[in-house]
Amino acid sequence: MSLSLAFHAEAGRADFLGLRERARGAVEIVYDDGVAKRLVWKVTCAGSDPTTLRDALSHAVREARVVPALYAELRRRAIDIELIAG
Repeated sequence: MSLSLAFHAEAGRADFLGLRERARGAVEIVYDDGVAKRLVWKVTCAGSDPTTLRDALSHAVREARVVPALYAELRRRAIDIELIAG
């Protein structure tokens, strides 16, 4: 399975959230504010399905403060992540 999804904030904000699957199957979430901040997290819970992850990212990118909203959405869905870059 190859997984790649991208979400952009509305209303002229540059925030970006992406979901990607690495060559060895690791799933990562990428955040970029379009100016200076780029963060990458590895999804550490094996049972996270793409639909659940997509829904979490989609909800988070609509909020004014994307990163705190992302953490809240992932916590609500019991999805564990580990910061690997940023």
